[in-house]
Amino acid sequence: MSTSQQTDPLIGRLVDGRYRVRARIARGGMATVYVATDLRLERRVALKVMHSHLSDDTVFQSRFIQEARSAARLADPHVVNVFDQGQDGDIAYLVMEYLPGITLRELLREQKRLTLPQAVSIMDAVLSGLAAAHRAGIVHRDVKPENVLLAEDGRIKIGDFGLARATTANTATGSQLLGTIAYLAPELVTRGTADARSDIYSLGIMLYEMLTGEQPYKGEQPMQIAFQHATDSVPRPSVKNPGVPEQLDELVLWTTERNPDDRPSDAREMLDRLRDIEQDLGISPVVARATTAAYTPDEGIASGDLTAVLPAATTMPTATIETTDNATRLQRASKRRAAKGGWLVFLVLLLAGLAAGAGWWFGTGPGSQVQVVDVANMSFDEAQSALSAHTLVAVQRDESSLEIEAGRVIRSDPEPGARVDQDTEVEVFVSTGPAAVSFEVLNGLSRDEVTAELANESIEVVGEATYYTQAANNAVVGVVITPQAGGDDIECGDGCSAHQGDSARLLVSLGSLPSVEGMSESNARTTLDNAGLEVAADVISQSSETVDAGIVIATTEREGGGWWRPGDAVTLIVSSGPPLFPIPNVVGMTRDSAIATLEAEGFQVDYGFYWDAFPDAITSVTNSNPAAGEYRVKGTRVEVEMTAQG
Repeated sequence: MSTSQQTDPLIGRLVDGRYRVRARIARGGMATVYVATDLRLERRVALKVMHSHLSDDTVFQSRFIQEARSAARLADPHVVNVFDQGQDGDIAYLVMEYLPGITLRELLREQKRLTLPQAVSIMDAVLSGLAAAHRAGIVHRDVKPENVLLAEDGRIKIGDFGLARATTANTATGSQLLGTIAYLAPELVTRGTADARSDIYSLGIMLYEMLTGEQPYKGEQPMQIAFQHATDSVPRPSVKNPGVPEQLDELVLWTTERNPDDRPSDAREMLDRLRDIEQDLGISPVVARATTAAYTPDEGIASGDLTAVLPAATTMPTATIETTDNATRLQRASKRRAAKGGWLVFLVLLLAGLAAGAGWWFGTGPGSQVQVVDVANMSFDEAQSALSAHTLVAVQRDESSLEIEAGRVIRSDPEPGARVDQDTEVEVFVSTGPAAVSFEVLNGLSRDEVTAELANESIEVVGEATYYTQAANNAVVGVVITPQAGGDDIECGDGCSAHQGDSARLLVSLGSLPSVEGMSESNARTTLDNAGLEVAADVISQSSETVDAGIVIATTEREGGGWWRPGDAVTLIVSSGPPLFPIPNVVGMTRDSAIATLEAEGFQVDYGFYWDAFPDAITSVTNSNPAAGEYRVKGTRVEVEMTAQG
């Protein structure tokens, strides 16, 4: 059992007087899931417990209860059953069906790209479960491989309806936009709305990943991936995997259309198309159905033995009732008394022999006990030799450890100094190094929440960088984990696998960069200085017909792009007022030609009104004020002087 399991205060606790917590299965951003025993019904269940720091949050509580209600409304073999929901002091919990096995995400990590029968079987089962949800008016809103469970007995189920909502309440704005970014439908990015067709888009992305071994969109920042969902089209899977048939290519393209109206209307329509494809390709999905198991008591199961096979119930033999008369019983008693004397002599001799033999066996013979030697910090081979020298048998057990390097012995069971029989098996626990841990999405949580999540898995935050982003102030927008064992850094903001003992650096949002548009130059400098930016002494002057001179129009883009951060250099773009244009030369033109020329350039014309009495042909412009070639703003009035030609 890992250190984190041993220190988890819920392990061994009785919740609500009914559920005995055995071991931790998984931990997410909102809750932790344990395997527990329902003492009332004597069966194993999955107990989902809301994190303590969220239990007082009414929004999270309502979402937690919504999960129970949403899943409980569904009766489908491909949806994880929810049995109970309640509150025990500071613990808010759900009780769900326990399915020993793995998630689709773990299968993808192990196998990368799935075979066509695997992908089709999983998609067929997931679609069946979602079809029941859509039929009941429920939108899942968080379809992803982490929420697809692959049981050891072959059953495939979709769970975690924590974000589910009725189709009549489909708005998802602000902090409610919680779906994993890699599977997020474009309408959630652009409009913040979700319906059954949003689940279909997520299924299309998941099918692409199963067929190719990777997600269609990648980016250093979550917003880059979200932008691609909103603007790009998902490529054909066969571009990455030529073995994908055209029918599945077309299914992926259909389900991932950016316009929801162009996708299947719900999971039932997509399932019907998938089953047509199954017939075309000759693929029969292998999906195990739920079976009724025999009663098996759950007491005595070790907390770490989550996949133990319980023995079948035994049947007690029927007692035989013997009836005899009194004469027969008296005859038997007489025979027993006659033989009793001889048996007593034999018994005394036998006990004396056994006593002598036992003295030899336990004193100097094979039955004498030996002391377990201390093998801590040895290699297993060294421990095996040391125990063998004391006629003990070493049995290797692997166990993670933060303190003991991989390959060295942590402890033994029985412990050093214990006296045991010769040839006893001694379990030698050998370190496999720090335990592997996994995280779901951390981006969007507060700095303190992420630090606590990491610390709970023995990962220390050793630094942070701050940026101006669209996220809320103090929200984490990136997590970079540096492996203790060396190797490349791991981007963990959208979830990752790491090891205890690793270290982490956080990217934390300062909120939006203050806008200085419309401010005076001095006010803009003060604002940006207060934000920690280095404002250049020189400004970029730019004319503007709409912004008064001396007012800031904008700032220059960040060099290299990306988020602004304190210490970055920025230059102000300041208005110089309206642009100036040269006065055209109209000397020598007639009155009407001069007026037309000036007005065509945007200027107004003044001249003596009496010149209107003269025919245009005999007029000639002799001068203008301002003079030709001088620069003025458009709309300036230009006075022209004229003379009459004889």
